Amino acid sequence: MAQRATQKPACPMARGPCLLPWTTSDGRPCYLSTDGQGYLTGLADSIESVQLSMGDDLLTYARDTIAPDAKNLSATEYRWLARRLTEALSDALRIADSRGPRLPEPEEVAEDA
Repeated sequence: MAQRATQKPACPMARGPCLLPWTTSDGRPCYLSTDGQGYLTGLADSIESVQLSMGDDLLTYARDTIAPDAKNLSATEYRWLARRLTEALSDALRIADSRGPRLPEPEEVAEDA
């Protein structure tokens, strides 16, 4: 699943600044003005790929954890899992926010086909 989501680069021929998958030290978003190429664009693509892959692995772990025959975890372990799932969801939403505005309009897709 993570590989399918990362086939498009994070900043392809961006229409305006591209939201990067990291924040400043005080938590504010970082943006890049780019033509879709370059070192920072490649780094952003790589980080997004890692984030989605880690989220996919974490989701598999969470599903195994809540399976009917799974052993019960301690409150600390469930809290750890909830924190990691929250981080993974936050990463996925940031990637969606970054890529969503750059999706082609439906008529653009029809013309390309």
